[in-house]
Amino acid sequence: MTPGGLFGFTQFEFGFLLGPGDGRYLMRRDPNGDPTRVLVLSTLGAPERRRLRRGGSKAVDQADPTPVPTSRATLVHAEPFAGEEEAGSWLDEVRRDGDAQTESVAAALFDLNLVLRFHRAASGDPYAREVARHQALVLRLGYGSGEAVAYGRFGAAYEIPTAAARRGRREVLPPQERLAALVGAKEPLLACEELVLRARADRDAGRPRESALQARIALEAMLAEVPAAEGGEGLTDLGSSREAVGEAANAALRGDPPEELQTAVGHAIDQMEKVLRRRRAVR
Repeated sequence: MTPGGLFGFTQFEFGFLLGPGDGRYLMRRDPNGDPTRVLVLSTLGAPERRRLRRGGSKAVDQADPTPVPTSRATLVHAEPFAGEEEAGSWLDEVRRDGDAQTESVAAALFDLNLVLRFHRAASGDPYAREVARHQALVLRLGYGSGEAVAYGRFGAAYEIPTAAARRGRREVLPPQERLAALVGAKEPLLACEELVLRARADRDAGRPRESALQARIALEAMLAEVPAAEGGEGLTDLGSSREAVGEAANAALRGDPPEELQTAVGHAIDQMEKVLRRRRAVR
């Protein structure tokens, strides 16, 4: 990322710490390949660190809100634009074209989550997790010079409404009702529910090996836990997917499963999600 060139970027801000330390991370797809992006991580509004009083604690009479830091992740394209005209044309295109905008954001989020996955492995912290688009407080697309973008200054940029801002009351109520039932012990939480979510997250993050392995366990758990009356025809369809998902999981022990088996895993995940939605609807 040369200081004088103009580079496109996608920027996210989250109301929590992502995990990796602040700094610049040069990303490559393979050791001998060209850089693909530069990830710039910075923490904004971090509360001042203060020494605890002697004794390590203090009395309080009310719960005051604690200021929280914001994590900013800026994913900068490694290749510069030819000039201001090309940079402006690119930005105009992604602003007008909803599909191009979605693809740009999804590609940047994919790379950010790849770094967070590496951080989880490097730190040995099982609670360091990836992020979703709807968790972002702010989303920006734009371009600027290399050094300026790294410090949060742009040549031109615009903000995209986040998914969280567009969520309506109708989208919020059903999960809240289910949460109340689970917390109140009126419904059980099945093991397959968590396993399907993990399989979906791996699938969406482009991790075919992990997705196949998770899907196999999720499928077996679902067939054991969900009664036929609640699962309906979807449960029967999953029984027929058992062999292909098992083959995919076996292949995943050696490397990425073949494309046809990855497709079978994706279909099985879709079916398992349908079974769970139907189960919630009939209970």
